[in-house]
Amino acid sequence: MIFSWFLLGLAVYAAFRILPGCLYTVAPNQRAVKTRFGAAELLPMVAESPDIAPPLDPSLSEDEQQRYSYPQVRVIGPGGPYFKLPWETVHRVDVATQAVDLSWDPSKRQETIEAVTKDNLTTGVNGQIRYRVSENNLYPFLFGVMSPLEHVMGFFVSVMRERIANFVDPKGANLLSTDVEGEDDGKNNPKSSEDLSDGVSINDLRKNLPLLNQYMEEQCRSTTGRYGIELDAALITEIDPPQEVDRALSAINSTRNQVAADISTARADSEQQITMSARAVEIATNNAHAEVAPLQELAGTLASIKKEGGSQCLQSYLRNSRVPLHGLATRVILSKQQNA
Repeated sequence: MIFSWFLLGLAVYAAFRILPGCLYTVAPNQRAVKTRFGAAELLPMVAESPDIAPPLDPSLSEDEQQRYSYPQVRVIGPGGPYFKLPWETVHRVDVATQAVDLSWDPSKRQETIEAVTKDNLTTGVNGQIRYRVSENNLYPFLFGVMSPLEHVMGFFVSVMRERIANFVDPKGANLLSTDVEGEDDGKNNPKSSEDLSDGVSINDLRKNLPLLNQYMEEQCRSTTGRYGIELDAALITEIDPPQEVDRALSAINSTRNQVAADISTARADSEQQITMSARAVEIATNNAHAEVAPLQELAGTLASIKKEGGSQCLQSYLRNSRVPLHGLATRVILSKQQNA
């Protein structure tokens, strides 16, 4: 009798203590993976045929595809309540897009990331990256490494430092475009590589931040297959050199801007003088044509009169043409030949 009451009490205890823990829900921004005695629940196709590999990330190299070939787990979508056995564990993952600073490091506290430029200058880099957990690659995120976000940040920072150390303005150095020389700026003034590049690595980095961010996004696409994290965007917003270097760069940039402004002013003045000279030549040419045109017309008229009426008709025309002139003249002088 006592044993029966003990079993009944044990059943009631299990109903109130164990059974509620067997029910769980998944939020709309979450995905869940269930493990049984530490082993993840794989998809039926992969569980029955271990030789069948999941789709590989094309951004990985051939060696990386063999190293990061992870199985596909069964993903539990939002909803519930779901039921699990007491020896099963549910791992929930937030799949919403999140942002983290570049300086984030769980092992130490830092305000910025230091990187060495091509000119051997130590500069500080700040910004953010937006990421989200890949729903199709939850196995590497949950079971691949201990802290996947820390690995991703370390991978991102190492790629960024390597790129900054070797970065050259692609337009000035002619790395990505081979027809920069002779490029027309719209005013028939070809640009040179010196006009497109300041020649200082920090200035090049500041001018080409969008290009740098694009390069980082392309290089970090493999994080999906490596760690199960998709990088949505890389936003490097600040590149700050040491204070004394920044002052020197400001002076250099101010001088170059002043030189560029003087060159632009001189070029505008020269173009204005050339335009004015061309207009003056055009006006003088038109005036000359205007003076020559009546003479050419008169010569044509006289030639036509002589051709049709002969020399006598031409002499009569000339005599009649002088009559208005005699009326305007105050004194007429006749030679002996004319009197005869």
